[in-house]
Amino acid sequence: MNYRIFRAINQLVGRYPLLDNMMITISQKVRYLYAFLFILMWFRNNVYKKITLYAGISAGITLFINGFIRRFYFKPRPFLKHNVRVLPPSPSKMNSSFPSKHTAIAFAVATSVLFYKRLLGCIMWLLAFWAGFSRIWMGQHYPSDIIGSALLGSLSGVVVNNTLRVWNPFIVWTIHTYNRICSLIKFR
Repeated sequence: MNYRIFRAINQLVGRYPLLDNMMITISQKVRYLYAFLFILMWFRNNVYKKITLYAGISAGITLFINGFIRRFYFKPRPFLKHNVRVLPPSPSKMNSSFPSKHTAIAFAVATSVLFYKRLLGCIMWLLAFWAGFSRIWMGQHYPSDIIGSALLGSLSGVVVNNTLRVWNPFIVWTIHTYNRICSLIKFR
């Protein structure tokens, strides 16, 4: 079933050059769009700074879990096991198909934002979905890899949101220190 869904999506590669280019762009550029959004949010006010830091913590936890899983579990990418259409850039053959780092981080960040800013979080979730889908389209991941990575990232965002009392001292200190440094720079 996993391979059949993958095949149904991946067989469209090459038939629609515009979609191929769109999927490559989404796969490669969503992270930069997220970074741009977080830069804008950081310079807005302290509420947005908190959201940015929560999302950063969620992304960090997701990266840690991703690395841990990859250390003990290897799943070959689709193009190593099957004759599939792969769009550039091709990932390393040494990288496991599960979990998808791009997808997991995108969902972790989107979920963190969703708790505080619904519209922005929904837009980021939609972008995260398309980032994951693009990885299937490009021949780099199976649907189960993307679904599992989306769950992993979303769960990280939920865990950070449910353990705010652990993170808040760090968040408050970081924002206070940043604001203090900015005020010192202004008075010189």
